[in-house]
Amino acid sequence: MRNCLLLLSLFITPTLFAQQRLQNNRLLLEWKQTSQGYQLQHIAAGGQQLPQSSGEYLVLYAADKPDSVPDMRLADTHPGGFPLKDYIYLIKNWERNLSPVAMNTAGKAIRFFPSQATKANGSLEFRANNAECSITSSWKLDNKNENDILVSITLTAKQAGYYSIASPTLATVANNKPDFAMVPGYFQSNTIEPDLVLAYAYGQGIPNKPVVFRERAASTLSPLVSSKGITMAVIPDPGTGRDPWEKDVNTHSQWKLGLSVMNRAGQYTPVAYHPVLGQEGSYMRAGEQRTFAFRYTVQPADWYTVYKHAINDVYRFPDFLKLKSTRTSLTGRIMAMLHYLGNDSTSMWHTFNYKGLEIGAQQYMGGVVGSAGDAMKNSDYGAMWMLANISKDTTLLKHRLPQALNFKLVQQQEEPGFFQGAAVGQYYLWKRQQFTEEWGHYVEPIALTYYTMLDIGNILLFEPNNKQLQQRLRLGADKLLEWQHSDGHWEVAYNDDTKPTFTDIPDLRPTFYGLLVAYRLLKDPKYLAAARKGADWQIKNGVDKGAYLGVCGDTRFVADFATAQTVQAMLDMYDLTKDKRYQNAAVSAAKVYTASIYTHPIPSTAQKTVKGTPRQDWEITQVGLSFEHGGSLGSANPHGPIMLASHAGMFVRMFGLTHDSLFINMARAAVLGRDAFVDQPTQVASYYWDVMNKGAGPYPHHAWWQVGLLTDYLVSEITLRSNKQISFPQGFVTPKVGPHTSYGFAPGKVLGTAANLYMPDGLLTVENPLVDYLGARSTDQRTLYVMLLNSDDATQQSEINISPAQLKHPKQVELLDANGKPEQQALTGNSWKVTIPAYGLKIIKIRS
Repeated sequence: MRNCLLLLSLFITPTLFAQQRLQNNRLLLEWKQTSQGYQLQHIAAGGQQLPQSSGEYLVLYAADKPDSVPDMRLADTHPGGFPLKDYIYLIKNWERNLSPVAMNTAGKAIRFFPSQATKANGSLEFRANNAECSITSSWKLDNKNENDILVSITLTAKQAGYYSIASPTLATVANNKPDFAMVPGYFQSNTIEPDLVLAYAYGQGIPNKPVVFRERAASTLSPLVSSKGITMAVIPDPGTGRDPWEKDVNTHSQWKLGLSVMNRAGQYTPVAYHPVLGQEGSYMRAGEQRTFAFRYTVQPADWYTVYKHAINDVYRFPDFLKLKSTRTSLTGRIMAMLHYLGNDSTSMWHTFNYKGLEIGAQQYMGGVVGSAGDAMKNSDYGAMWMLANISKDTTLLKHRLPQALNFKLVQQQEEPGFFQGAAVGQYYLWKRQQFTEEWGHYVEPIALTYYTMLDIGNILLFEPNNKQLQQRLRLGADKLLEWQHSDGHWEVAYNDDTKPTFTDIPDLRPTFYGLLVAYRLLKDPKYLAAARKGADWQIKNGVDKGAYLGVCGDTRFVADFATAQTVQAMLDMYDLTKDKRYQNAAVSAAKVYTASIYTHPIPSTAQKTVKGTPRQDWEITQVGLSFEHGGSLGSANPHGPIMLASHAGMFVRMFGLTHDSLFINMARAAVLGRDAFVDQPTQVASYYWDVMNKGAGPYPHHAWWQVGLLTDYLVSEITLRSNKQISFPQGFVTPKVGPHTSYGFAPGKVLGTAANLYMPDGLLTVENPLVDYLGARSTDQRTLYVMLLNSDDATQQSEINISPAQLKHPKQVELLDANGKPEQQALTGNSWKVTIPAYGLKIIKIRS
């Protein structure tokens, strides 16, 4: 009997129960041969077993090209549907989002397990056949990254038609309830959201359908799912997705790669598709082959750890900084924009008489409802007052500031009533002599925060005794208090009839920040109490869930740079209260905002052409640039990212807080070496990536934001590199575009000495464009400091030429290191050569 059992086991083992295994110090994968084929029986990561291993393969097939007819009924889960008739930028995109390919209903789903398995040289090779195609796949563990499984699948067509290869289902989430899921750039959440509009259009939850997302608005190519302490991700090999500028034309909208967190069967697991059904490369004749290479990462870690692995280790984001160079320093750009903004013609500055006041603003040629080409706008009041005061420029001080202040005064509703204290609109239509909002007639509480509280607050930092502005600030703060609900939240907006509108979406924005401004300037504790209530509500309903709302009316408030503003708002709240909850919320929101930064494709020195101009690939890369708004509806879909990197200084500060290198690398990647997008005569950068170096274009007011963000970045770098021995008081964040803050309204500290930022035109010249500088003058006027920053990853030397007017009767000129320690090098005359280490800081101290 024993011999019979032995013979039986020898017969059964190689046919039904043959096992294959891959194992290293971190991972264990075991396949078992079943009647259906080789299935993954066991997966363990760091000793923890994944509960529902699978190993099922999927190929999508369609004999004919899939149609593009959208199923608009999918939006019916949203209260009142999703009316977009007034949103011309969104309609076609939303329809494409609901097409069969995007909704993963197109084609025939061919599911199978491989029927054959062989092992050689540490890798496993599987084979499978069906009526439409044959599959060969190779699996091996990555020797360098032991949490990674390298997979390559080759499909050979047996029938002509359209094919899409899916990454196999490694494992699925227990009870189909992930603890967290993310497609970077689209959504990140710990909550399944059955309302497809909130999940798919607004990114406020995990979709409960197997949506296939495009790579053009995916910031990092790494869909991931976390459950029970383990995070799984699929990371396509670099070069799989589209190159936004392959050679000499814009190829941003090509669709070569699909990303999802749910397989076709409706189970949560990270999935990637290549090619995309019906798109380039998916049509195959009989006998043709396609290969899809990718890796799985499986770690007993949180989402952020796995996400950073994709960015740093697979797509080699830190290496980008080694390629970057520049022709004009950031300081040089700021000083050039001083001239641009002081010129009525280039800056498109116009003045009008309105209600007996001379008001001034810049022409705005973007879309504004009701505009007849007559829209006017001011942007960054903090940057206006900052640049005027640290440069002492007479045009700004005598003309721009008074006219801009009058514009601000008439922009606020004074008359008693429901809207008293609120901003009546961002834009002034001079032909109609009225203010209006961007995309309709409504008033947002956050617009009150922006265009009343923030702008007036930043002016008051420079003019603290302006009683009229104090009264206007209180008027706005009291209106915010009146509009705040008892639980701390605000409505998105009110229409002309004072009824709430956009009630289908929650106001997940830092509207509370206006009350923080009021408290800091007016010292009334009721404003701080209300600000805390608003911040607490946003943390519970937004930050903790990974959900945010944007501030751009033309895209119906899909998530945007307001997410980055939330970070700085929470940091400022922590500074006032010392409540660690706010600091923790800031870190959480900052991690999420890193997913608004492109990290692919890997930049190179490949030669390309832009409008006849030779460019290297790294010069025009999207890598390191942020979205205006991403997701399935944002402007990143047609235009790519933007140059307006308001988050850069905040990311430097976040690095100082967390020591997480992703923040500092993203800050530097955003602002350094972007000459290809800068209009050389004006030094104003373009807004959208796709227009390259068009300059301000229809948005001349953006130059103020650029002055503000570049100054914020440089001040933040100086503070970081000096270990906070040099610092200046921060003002309030700028309205709308992000978290950069104003400076120059009060003395800071330079190596223990009270000093003011000081940047007169012609202060000095720095020959090396890789060296930036800022100046400061002691409050007793006896000492001038020139702070020199190396903005490169290699040691730099530069000649520094200072204006003779700044060196009248100098008693001593010293060169100091970042800690204030004197260098051995003696400085004489008006010209000096200074050597600065990589990303280092040197200070020239001139005492008179």
